[in-house]
Amino acid sequence: MVGLLAEERRLRALAAVALGADTPGRVAEAAGLSAKDTALALLRLREQGAVTDGPAGALAVSYGLFRELARRERPAPKAGNGPDAVLVTFVRNGRLVRLPAQWARKKLVLRHIAEQTFEPGVAYPERVVNERLRAWCEDSDGTDHVTLRRYLVDLHHLHRSEGIYRRPEAG
Repeated sequence: MVGLLAEERRLRALAAVALGADTPGRVAEAAGLSAKDTALALLRLREQGAVTDGPAGALAVSYGLFRELARRERPAPKAGNGPDAVLVTFVRNGRLVRLPAQWARKKLVLRHIAEQTFEPGVAYPERVVNERLRAWCEDSDGTDHVTLRRYLVDLHHLHRSEGIYRRPEAG
């Protein structure tokens, strides 16, 4: 299906049908395609089952097909629900992929980052903290080192005083 929609004219024709164009002429007009391009696009879309003839011969999107494909292609859930499963999902190769939306998972990932990045009791100037946290954000979805630093301080994984940061001693 992805290959079918990778061609721009077919995608534009499908979008026009989804938005209510119910005849080839209306699809051509809505999609900005020539009659020939529209006919070829609709032919392929019909062959693959993405577009069907609805009531009274009007063109319609085969939403059932898309729902079935979405169910079929959904990845199987990862085994386990423990901390390791959470870390595998959000941390790869020592880099943060993204911060979880769920607060409990976010706290777990942030604790992991603190434990892997800072030694307990060691004083770190803000510049060093920023450098170390930037490394975690290189492959992230947009999470920056300032956000990580703020979370780490708010959750007491790091203590800040006069520009110096310390990870508290365990206990």
